[in-house]
Amino acid sequence: MTEALPTPPATHAGIDRALAARIDHTLLKPEATATEIDRLCQEAREYGFWSVCVNSGWVRRAKAQLQGSPVKVCCVVGFPLGAMDPESKAFETRQAVAHGADEIDMVLNVGALKSGDLALVEQDIRGVVQAAPGRITKVILETGLLTDEEKVKTCLICKAAGAGFVKTSTGFAKGSAATEADIALMRKTVGPDMGVKASGGVRSLADAQKMLAAGATRIGASSGVAIVTGGVGQGY
Repeated sequence: MTEALPTPPATHAGIDRALAARIDHTLLKPEATATEIDRLCQEAREYGFWSVCVNSGWVRRAKAQLQGSPVKVCCVVGFPLGAMDPESKAFETRQAVAHGADEIDMVLNVGALKSGDLALVEQDIRGVVQAAPGRITKVILETGLLTDEEKVKTCLICKAAGAGFVKTSTGFAKGSAATEADIALMRKTVGPDMGVKASGGVRSLADAQKMLAAGATRIGASSGVAIVTGGVGQGY
């Protein structure tokens, strides 16, 4: 999937700006404060990250902080469990869009998938896609909870439902670290026209490079600054 990448400001010399423009700079912990959200947005401006990824309660604040900037606001929906009904996810999506969200990262209903209710899984995804017209919807698979067969099945459902991306994990569930094998499988399944987002455990430049080489087009990480400056982060 080809994306028009923002041109980051020349605030920091020596960083990988092309990589920065592939990162969703993320802060999703429940104890996140307004000050931390503001810092997240400032870092996204300074380093030229593609977006900030926040919970829906912070969308308005992040949008205001990023006014006049090319950095987008990405909002998680149904986070982190994905087990609420489709109408609730669609409502949360509409609210996020009304408050300024540019992209939506929704959590798959893993229980419905494992119960064999594939119609509900597709309805759930399609409802969010339709509630965010003109915006990219990414579906978080929670790969650590799925078999390879379930990953393939889910990717195909996401594609049929009109999602723009498939994404590995929330970072909150068992086995949440993204793997090269999962990224490669997801890329092979969805083909070249959908995005693949690696999230969970991507904390260094080496981690990010491995994910991109395996087929990822976006990185979700709370360690964005460490990744682009050559350090190692400790977070999501």
